[in-house]
Amino acid sequence: MNVKPDQAQNLDYFENILVVDEKGTIIFCDSADLSGILESGLRPEKYIGYNIASLLKNIENETSTIMDVLNTGVPICNNKQQIVTISGNHVISINSTYPIIEKDKIVGAVEFSKFIYKKESSNVLDHYTNHKIYRKNNTIFTIDDIITVNPKMLEIKDKISRVAKTDSSVLIYGKTGTGKEVVAQAIHNMSKRYNAPFVALNCGAIPATLLESILFGTVKGSFTGSNDTQGFFEQANGGTLFLDEINSLDVSMQGKLLKAIEDKTIRRIGGNKNIELDLRIISATNESPEVLMSEKRLRKDLFYRLGVVEMNIPALSERKEDIPGLTDYFIDLYNNKMDIYINRVQPQVLDCFYKYDWPGNIRELKNAIETTYNNVTSSEIQVKDLPARISSYHGNGFPEIQTENAFSLKDAIEDYEKLIIASQLKSNNHRLADTARKLGISKQLLKYKISKYSIK
Repeated sequence: MNVKPDQAQNLDYFENILVVDEKGTIIFCDSADLSGILESGLRPEKYIGYNIASLLKNIENETSTIMDVLNTGVPICNNKQQIVTISGNHVISINSTYPIIEKDKIVGAVEFSKFIYKKESSNVLDHYTNHKIYRKNNTIFTIDDIITVNPKMLEIKDKISRVAKTDSSVLIYGKTGTGKEVVAQAIHNMSKRYNAPFVALNCGAIPATLLESILFGTVKGSFTGSNDTQGFFEQANGGTLFLDEINSLDVSMQGKLLKAIEDKTIRRIGGNKNIELDLRIISATNESPEVLMSEKRLRKDLFYRLGVVEMNIPALSERKEDIPGLTDYFIDLYNNKMDIYINRVQPQVLDCFYKYDWPGNIRELKNAIETTYNNVTSSEIQVKDLPARISSYHGNGFPEIQTENAFSLKDAIEDYEKLIIASQLKSNNHRLADTARKLGISKQLLKYKISKYSIK
């Protein structure tokens, strides 16, 4: 590399090295910061052989520092530029670029770079964070992960904000897959206990013979093979203990649980001293508490203690207006988790989603979206990519049309179209361009329909 003395730079600052040939094709790459390669949409081993300008949206041959150096032979040092990757993310790069000269001929270029993240480029880090600050307390969800425009769910979100300020026990009722643990984590992360552990136990997944020791802990020698172990109550001390599927507890275990909650103390199995606790109890059941009590499968006194605050989570079939927003949410999730990028959903896919009755609720919708990522052949989810049980479903699961004037098929279709547009607008914070893209129509057509239907 032929570099004049006054052009030499301290290269210790940089983390990445990129070498291209005389045409700008990458022939070597060594990176301490792989995020730049990740954002290009390519795997590291496939990076070699691509033209540098083809990896960026806002850089062309005329504006590329590498191509400029190849054309002029003049180094460009400590250049700061914002680059936009093919996947649409913004990254700020500090780079120094030098020509590679052999026998007075430019045969390539080498660029040393470092990526930096400031406020204006922080969106590139969004999918790296995903509430990771909260993962110190064993949670991954906050109230922002409750995606809804449904009135009942909006009431629940409002209730979460109020309940989080207290230490009252909460009982969450909802069918399997409705998001009970998301609600529980949202309460914990909005409370003053957010810096302490959130400890979750699925009571239905633990054999009855082991449940007491898992909840309360053991003392070494109390039974064959036992050691000094903390139970879940102790592990959650200072924070929140989430007991899922409490309907699976036998009556005797319910009595011991009630005593621990009321006394705020526990005693390990085989122990001889009480351990005082300071924690909040959030519990959940996938069966109606009233039915459980009437069938004597849930003690009434335990219900009264656990259910100081009750929250009933509606099934997805009761909140189908949330399907577009939830679909967008899971697409964003899997765009960041999988080596596939989806930017559009075929309108007929949403039709299938509205027709389907979703016995598995939100969890089933999430899994259905994940299935499509394993089937897609383009950046659009199509009906053929859906699980067969959904694409071939013939039930009548469309949301109810709230109008007194839908006497004709035309009126009914227009009311349904209005419902979808209004829901998408809300889920996209009334951003017209994003909404039009999600609906697969032009921005001008969207504006026309908003005016036609007087959507606010």
